[in-house]
Amino acid sequence: MERDHVDECLVRCEGIPNLDLETEGIVERIQGLDKRFRRTMDETLEEHDLTSGEWRVLGILRRAEGHASTPGELSAQLELSSGAMTNRLDQLEQGGLIRRLPMPGDRRGVRIELTDAGDQAWIESTSTQAVKEALVAGALTRDERRQLNTLLRKLMLEFDRSSGAPEPVGAAAAPVG
Repeated sequence: MERDHVDECLVRCEGIPNLDLETEGIVERIQGLDKRFRRTMDETLEEHDLTSGEWRVLGILRRAEGHASTPGELSAQLELSSGAMTNRLDQLEQGGLIRRLPMPGDRRGVRIELTDAGDQAWIESTSTQAVKEALVAGALTRDERRQLNTLLRKLMLEFDRSSGAPEPVGAAAAPVG
């Protein structure tokens, strides 16, 4: 079997009490893949003149009913302060990717709506990243991809159970939706 750099690191960890090398290999590889996927995502977003934070807002709006939400709901989903959310929305509005509209029935409230340009920017950047991710996943057969998804899902569910709470919806960097 072909070896990777994690295998070489694990050899140097032999004999550490309580360290299961198989588990450590899983964790190290997941972390390494995460780092690489994030780097390619950052490159993709740069190509599309978006930041990761902007892309996440666009994705949440795209999945929201009516492609709209409130600043409060967005900041809660992204776990951002209202000031940070306002700055992010200002940038997206200046770029024509969102628009602020008055909230029906509440003169003080604001609704954030995804524009056609924002929808297109999210679709194009997500599609570009999907091609890159498919190249990597192409190392696996369709059955292996299904099996890996099943195994990773089991790990995710166990982590959620043992930690008490899943990661908030919309916080993931992966292009879901």
